[in-house]
Amino acid sequence: MFLEKIKSAESGILLYGITPPKASTQPERIAEIARNTLDRLTSLDIDALVVYDVQDESARTADERPFPFLPALDPFVFASGYLTALAIPKLIYRPAGKFSPQELTDWLQQLHQHRFYPVFVGVPAPNFPVKTTLADAYQIWSRHQETSVVGAVTIPERHNLLNDEDSRILDKMSCGVSYFVSQCVFNVDYARQVIDDLATRCHAQQVAPPTIIFTLTACGSEKTLHFMEWLGIHVPDTVKETLKTSADMLETSVQLCLAIADSLTAFCMERSIPFGFNIESVAIRKAEIEASVYITTKIGQMLSEKGLRKSPVAHSVSIDR
Repeated sequence: MFLEKIKSAESGILLYGITPPKASTQPERIAEIARNTLDRLTSLDIDALVVYDVQDESARTADERPFPFLPALDPFVFASGYLTALAIPKLIYRPAGKFSPQELTDWLQQLHQHRFYPVFVGVPAPNFPVKTTLADAYQIWSRHQETSVVGAVTIPERHNLLNDEDSRILDKMSCGVSYFVSQCVFNVDYARQVIDDLATRCHAQQVAPPTIIFTLTACGSEKTLHFMEWLGIHVPDTVKETLKTSADMLETSVQLCLAIADSLTAFCMERSIPFGFNIESVAIRKAEIEASVYITTKIGQMLSEKGLRKSPVAHSVSIDR
């Protein structure tokens, strides 16, 4: 189970990430989207499902957003109301600063009742009014620490710029965080540098390292590529050129993701950093979603071949039709 794997610092964790439907979606359509999601996920041997909280990050950058922002359904509402048939843990993202301590307390209690686990993230813009600091949010969560784990995000691009991601990770570990989910990785050198510096700092401070879960996504069009870059994902120029000149950008990106996963697996194992992967689809195009499912399956097979996962077992669901 996900909880035990995190608490025992077991490598080879495999997650799949989704975003909830738009808030304006009619209930019948939400139910249909949920059924389609469950149909896709039944074939996957994953440890948990990540359900993102979609925020308007337009204030973060002066660049125009490639796609208009549309508010999404609350991730806990979607997971608890529509995805309970999938009997695996759900990791629910939440920007802690947007909520009062009492609201977070109530929300965490609801998560605990459903055996979901929180991933706290920052507010969408630096000048956003903060109701609860991340440190306070972790303190509120700590009452559940015996039967729960709390996650945070790590951003390799930020480490390349500020060179302090390893310090940020250890600060959050001191608050109880035991695993970190990365921003989508397309620059493998950035991800390696975070791991290298984290391993060095943990060794120097004689601290057991946390689990690092790398997010990977396929890219099937220049629109998707543009959106990823707007989100702050760094795509090296050589990779960008390879994708743009490829006869099949989607297939090329799939092979790139698999190569990144193989490279990071070897790198983390060499440095004794527990790790895993989270696969998502940034785009909502069917082909890119199907590619994300394929990537998940192939990475699961790779981890099994390396002795990091047991033989795949599909998850059963009961879906009312």
